[in-house]
Amino acid sequence: MPPPFLALLDSEPVEDNVLLALSRITSLIVKPGDVVPEYVNQWIFVDNPSTEIDHIVATLDAGAEKAIVPLTIAKKLVGTVPPNRLLLLLDAANVSAVPDSLRNAVCGVLLKAPLTDVDLIQSLSTFFSGLIIYVLSGDNPSTSTIKKLAAIGASLVIPLPQLTISDTSQTQINIGDAFLAPVISDRSDGLFPTIVSSYLEGGRTLGLVYSSCESVRESILTGKGVYQSRKHGIWRKGETSGATQDVVQIRMDCDCDSLEFRVIQHGVGFCHLNQLSCFGDIGGLSALERTLKARFIDAPEGSYTSRLFKDQALLQAKIMEEADELCRAGSKEEIAFEASDLIYFTLTRCIAAGVSIRDIEHSLNKKARKITRRAGNAKPQWVTSGSPCLSNPPVSTSSAVPNDSIRMQTSDLATLTLEERKQLLRRPVLRSDEMIAKVKPIVDDVRTRGDTALLQFTAKFDKAQLDTPLLHPPFYPPADAETHRLDPAVKDAIDVAYANVRKFHAAQVDGKTLVVETMPGVTCSRFARPIARVGLYVPGGTAVLPSTALMLGVPAQVAGCEQIVIATPPRPDGSISPEVLYVAHLVGAHAILRAGGAQAVAAMAHGTQTCPKVDKIFGPGNQWVTAAKMFVQNDTEALVSIDMPAGPSEVLVIADEDSEPAFVAADLLSQAEHGVDSQVVLVGVSLSDAKLSQIEAEVDKQAHALARVDIVRQSISRSLIVKTQSPEEALQFSNEYAPEHLIIHLRDAPARVSHVKNAGSVFVGPYTPESCGDYASGTNHTLPTNGYARQFSGVNTQSFQKHITSQEITKEGLEKLGPVVATLADCEELQAHANAVRIRLGM
Repeated sequence: MPPPFLALLDSEPVEDNVLLALSRITSLIVKPGDVVPEYVNQWIFVDNPSTEIDHIVATLDAGAEKAIVPLTIAKKLVGTVPPNRLLLLLDAANVSAVPDSLRNAVCGVLLKAPLTDVDLIQSLSTFFSGLIIYVLSGDNPSTSTIKKLAAIGASLVIPLPQLTISDTSQTQINIGDAFLAPVISDRSDGLFPTIVSSYLEGGRTLGLVYSSCESVRESILTGKGVYQSRKHGIWRKGETSGATQDVVQIRMDCDCDSLEFRVIQHGVGFCHLNQLSCFGDIGGLSALERTLKARFIDAPEGSYTSRLFKDQALLQAKIMEEADELCRAGSKEEIAFEASDLIYFTLTRCIAAGVSIRDIEHSLNKKARKITRRAGNAKPQWVTSGSPCLSNPPVSTSSAVPNDSIRMQTSDLATLTLEERKQLLRRPVLRSDEMIAKVKPIVDDVRTRGDTALLQFTAKFDKAQLDTPLLHPPFYPPADAETHRLDPAVKDAIDVAYANVRKFHAAQVDGKTLVVETMPGVTCSRFARPIARVGLYVPGGTAVLPSTALMLGVPAQVAGCEQIVIATPPRPDGSISPEVLYVAHLVGAHAILRAGGAQAVAAMAHGTQTCPKVDKIFGPGNQWVTAAKMFVQNDTEALVSIDMPAGPSEVLVIADEDSEPAFVAADLLSQAEHGVDSQVVLVGVSLSDAKLSQIEAEVDKQAHALARVDIVRQSISRSLIVKTQSPEEALQFSNEYAPEHLIIHLRDAPARVSHVKNAGSVFVGPYTPESCGDYASGTNHTLPTNGYARQFSGVNTQSFQKHITSQEITKEGLEKLGPVVATLADCEELQAHANAVRIRLGM
């Protein structure tokens, strides 16, 4: 369906708001040399018969949609310019001069004719059967004329001086009125059914609404989604929710009785259920693009996508690898499989560079409009270099069974050089400086604008529209307990875990004052005090992590911290999972900050209008959280400390010939499923080949039964089996590696614990899976990774305490100690220090 009218640019300057309004509903006809913004869909108008053909082709190559040319030029362009790009410029008097061959080589006619002669135009539409007629007249346009022309399949071309964004007058017609002239409604209320589709999601439907003439005119002028509610009148989408729309295009259907708005949707989505579309989730490439964009902003720590974004060399290699595999693919299924892999890595490359699917489509459309074409030959290196794709033609493998086994890499310490041994101990390189540079603007914005910035980031990253970021007790039961009911079995499990964790951490409280008389009359003391205000980061959003809330909240509670703030990302509806709410209730949290990522860390570090400032921040998180914690601990304005550096999850399992293969494999996989960057190491003590094969077979078997098998496949493929000759050699390697979790599957496991020097937490014997420590045995699961177990302890009760020293000296004690102090102060040339002693002793 052609637009009801087109606009013709003349020599007068045009305001940007007029061009923007026109770009949403129609095309602009320009003459050679006219310069207009790229966002305006342009047709080139050539009325000079001497215009060079090459110039017209170059203009079409540059992006002009169509060319309108006189007969003499059209004859020269036939065969060069596709029919759908070419229109004839005619006077009513020379219509009969158009040969049949030329009528078949164009898509329309721009006819110079008086508007008063609609019958003539209608008769010409019969002559130009199948072609669209556009009428250019010097008469003042009216909505009735536009409507009559639309009824016979013709459109009016209106010079810009006759168009306005103000009210229609005798000499000018409002742009919205011109567009709506042919639109009809068969409804009693006069409204037009309106389909809303996503410009960025390949035109996918978002929902059905209704429009009125008033709402459409406002949308055309403002570029915002404005509709007509059947109950409440004008509805400006997102005015209260923040889920606004930018209107890119408005068009009518073939019967002129319904409209389509193509929009860029902001916020949580079009639907009132906080989803993109009223018709449910949108899949395919659009869903992949949304996921990649979200991961680029806030990728889960250790995820494969996060690694691709950080390692451009890896991403480049994967694109070339998948392109080669696509070339080799033979069957239909295999080609589809390999093409999807290539698209995934290609789109990851695009998102990292800020390129969207819409940008790709725009580039494709622009290329499709080119009239001139390159030969399209491949570059020499891909033809003559013996490319595997070319030297090995594709062979169908539809009947072949792929090698899908999940296996680890094996090394033997006895055969390794010193450098190779060092390589085994290395962890993935964390580009903390790059991430800190990314989080700094977020932290600075929250520090400066407080809750305003925090709420905006929460809407952007967590897709939740909140009135306030902070929740206050009571947390449980929640106000909407019926909607967010806690499973009784989960509640009972949390109660048991809470009791165990509290019992173990309560025993760690340093409640005694250390008193030492260092010499007669000189008494030194050391006593513990709780850190007053602590912030606990609990990852959340789509995940439910009450265990982390327990591991951080319980030691803060038993240490006696005066203020406990739990920060966790909200769900799209703004709620917090009932499991986390229940733990917050158990540990006596004073507030819950509904925010995630760097913005949550910034809010706790600096404080906002509602969120109290804390003195120390605890908890795991993705790379954005980790970078923000590292940044704020070095910010003198924040004056906040953190628990420890963080990295991907780790487990090192030591196993001998007596170990149970199924147990060992399960322990390895319990960490491998965390993320593709998980560090998993099996240290075998004199394992026979048969035993090692049994363990590997169990890893493969159990991995394939896991829902997260795709993650496990990648993490296990980079995991290590290290062969050693004795328990002592195995423990020596473990101490060098300093794992987060150490699991000992040795025949005399308890006796080996005394040899452990570096580890976050140790799990002793065949019936002590690491998952027990993660959840409910009593020990803490917030542990040092990346080899930091050499220097750091895991989170414990004393992590929430600070130690203060004091001294009390009698006069007699000072008489003995004072001369020593004065001598040392004189040695350092600190006269005031020495004087503080001498003035008391009369020295």
